[in-house]
Amino acid sequence: MSEVKISIRNLHKTFGTKQVLKGVDLDVFKGQSLVVIGGSGTGKSVLIKCIQGLLEPDFGTIEIDGVDVLSEKTKSHISEKMGMLFQGGALFDSLSVWENVAFSLIENKGYDRQVAKREAVRVLRQVGLAPDVADLSPSELSGGMQKRVGLARAIITKPDIIFFDEPTTGLDPIMADVINDLIVESAKGLGATTLTITHDMSSVRKIADRVAMLYQGKIIWQGTVKEMDKTENPYVVQFINGCAQGPIKVEV
Repeated sequence: MSEVKISIRNLHKTFGTKQVLKGVDLDVFKGQSLVVIGGSGTGKSVLIKCIQGLLEPDFGTIEIDGVDVLSEKTKSHISEKMGMLFQGGALFDSLSVWENVAFSLIENKGYDRQVAKREAVRVLRQVGLAPDVADLSPSELSGGMQKRVGLARAIITKPDIIFFDEPTTGLDPIMADVINDLIVESAKGLGATTLTITHDMSSVRKIADRVAMLYQGKIIWQGTVKEMDKTENPYVVQFINGCAQGPIKVEV
């Protein structure tokens, strides 16, 4: 059995009267790509934010490398190990592309701006963007290029753990596949552990070592992609095939 990188036990999170996470148990193994699937509003983003320390769970434990991430003493140290590709890119419009990519190097690590720019250009090359893109503003880029910039920003600090929040949303199928390939290449190049949340089954099949399904606040199924395609779990079958009929009821 591989070493556990992230261990989550009995995680609960409520907003007002809405209970979003209802006892999540999940392990992510070192160097593994785990993809969490589930419908909109099932708590996938809340789960990631709890792991990152952006949300405080009501109950439960989260450990990274055996260290409690919910402790105030360890939060800043743990966060330095993480990178994140946001769903909408979340680029700063007031900064150039290279400044977006190098933001953490300058603000958190005290890099000289010229050194940081050289590093940003190097990482932009890794994700398939030419050096002349560095001085553009995010608004001058296509959606696919913005995703690449977001990926460059996520990996520039060489994190141990990278989170991907719906990485292919808003992209055409070809560009989505390009981004999926870059995610796989970047993670393997760093030897990083990755946790992705998505409902794009093409992404799941391209990037996942293991898949977990979140439904009604709990992980109801886990397995490999091959096991996912063979499972008789009715919730998983309905979701991966996009069927209106099944145990998952959608309000319209």
